[in-house]
Amino acid sequence: MIRTNSELLSYVSQIQRLGKWGIVEEEFGPKNKIIEQDQRYSQVHLIKEGIAKCYISDDNGREFIQEFLGAGMEFGELEVFTGRLSICAVESITHLTVFSFSYADFRALVKTDARFNHLVMKALADKIRYKAPRHSYQHSHPIEDNVLRLQELFPDFARVISKKDIANYIGITVRSLNRALKQLEGAGKLK
Repeated sequence: MIRTNSELLSYVSQIQRLGKWGIVEEEFGPKNKIIEQDQRYSQVHLIKEGIAKCYISDDNGREFIQEFLGAGMEFGELEVFTGRLSICAVESITHLTVFSFSYADFRALVKTDARFNHLVMKALADKIRYKAPRHSYQHSHPIEDNVLRLQELFPDFARVISKKDIANYIGITVRSLNRALKQLEGAGKLK
């Protein structure tokens, strides 16, 4: 549920300590929109600590949460490769500390550092690989199963993530989520 990438985080932490690539640490409080959908940016971010949500808003303003991002997850990198506007918005859920790269430094690292390049390509492939099974599971299982799966993957999900965000992640209404939570609590299945 909350995606992490300790290998990429460890490597970027090493690079940042060298001070050669202009990688800076930034902090954001909860509910801070770091990237807006359909905008142009000039930085890539990698989460050092905290949780953020990556989502798309439709024409009616409904959010579809692509994924929850944790330590080691990057965002803003797709736009470096495509040169297009941002696909998703990214907003902090908890206090967030990130490493920020300029596009120029990110591109230079991808071109000159084979290890960094490999880790970025692997991270992009993992993002793609993760989405299809998650969406398939969510559409082919009842809401209660999806909630239990969230609990298994992230036991504190209900304490850390709002009901609205959980519902948007599963692709249901808050009302349907509340009904499922009540049913699971009544059956003694929620911790």
